[in-house]
Amino acid sequence: MGMGPLKGIRILDLSTMIAAPFGATLLADFGAEVIKIEMPNRGDSLRSMGPFKGDEPLRWPALARNKKSLTLDLHGEEGQAILKKLIAKSDVIIENFRPGTLEKWGLSYEILKAANPDIILVRVSGYGQTGPYAHKAGFGTPATAFSGFTYLHGYTDRPPISPSFSLVDYITGVYVAFATSTALYYRDANDGKGQMVDIGLYESVFRMMEFLVADYDQNGVIKERSPGLSGHSSPAGTFQTKDGHWVVLVTSSDRTFERLAAAMNREDMLEDERFYTNKVRLENFNLTNGIVADWVKAYQRDELQKKLDEFGVPISPIISIEDIFNNEQYKARENIVEIDHPRLGKIKMPGVVPKFSETPGAIMNVGPDLGEHNEHILKELIGLTDEEIKSLKNKEVI
Repeated sequence: MGMGPLKGIRILDLSTMIAAPFGATLLADFGAEVIKIEMPNRGDSLRSMGPFKGDEPLRWPALARNKKSLTLDLHGEEGQAILKKLIAKSDVIIENFRPGTLEKWGLSYEILKAANPDIILVRVSGYGQTGPYAHKAGFGTPATAFSGFTYLHGYTDRPPISPSFSLVDYITGVYVAFATSTALYYRDANDGKGQMVDIGLYESVFRMMEFLVADYDQNGVIKERSPGLSGHSSPAGTFQTKDGHWVVLVTSSDRTFERLAAAMNREDMLEDERFYTNKVRLENFNLTNGIVADWVKAYQRDELQKKLDEFGVPISPIISIEDIFNNEQYKARENIVEIDHPRLGKIKMPGVVPKFSETPGAIMNVGPDLGEHNEHILKELIGLTDEEIKSLKNKEVI
């Protein structure tokens, strides 16, 4: 499927919902053949998650794109026998069952390796395969809270807030793709061994919290929640323009603040002991942000954008999805692409990221219908006959 850098790699995607399947989709975008294995007559739970248009789930086409769908019941011997035949012809298995589930079914990593000693098993769960919390059910929003992320977000006089979409799941999906690619490189460029990869949902976000760890470890600081970026750079935050629009502006270095001061015609701040370095500006955060807020309020949004672009100060309007659909940068980068859907006609979805100069990724098909590729996979890949496939279907193994 496609001509990306992962062409020739075959992945069995046993996972459901978002995190692990998203990782498999990223790999499929770059040419890996991903066979999504789903329960017969039921399929991935994501198929029943909104939003919908009529009876059509609208997340499914993009989140499961570039995959093939095979229905297979892994609870019984016949389904497991077929899985092992597929493993013998595959490179990677991705799963996100609760720890111990595969083992309970008699499909431990040791047994999977017996079918293919070079197989790579990537496992995603709420808290990882080890530790006292390993047995707990794990979903993205609770994992976000456990990572320390939720504690940081919101206003101090209101409850902490969770992200408005499945942020930790998508971040974990990137780790799934990263881990799979790394394990494949080790296996194929070094000594040829497969291995097991263990990812906890909360760990993918916690890995980004080095500032929290460092500040608590060395300074004993427990960072409390705030409604925007704080404690790192000053000025930084959300500001309102003269015409009522909201923009985000941040100066993450002293050099950037120098450019902002020039744009504001406030070079005097560069000599002021309250503002001349980021460290002292952080100590006077509210004062610094207030000066910037008053200055921003004197400009229309587009006028402000043009001025700060000229001075090289990072700023962006806060835009809606409608704005994104009409934005020239999104169009130039093909961040939204149009794909054929068998029932909805033309639909739009996010494009492929990142962009490779020699082996670009591609979108070959939308998320498949349940069991759409049963006959193709079972006949072409493991050589089952029409009679055997019919028997398996009658017994609801597929």
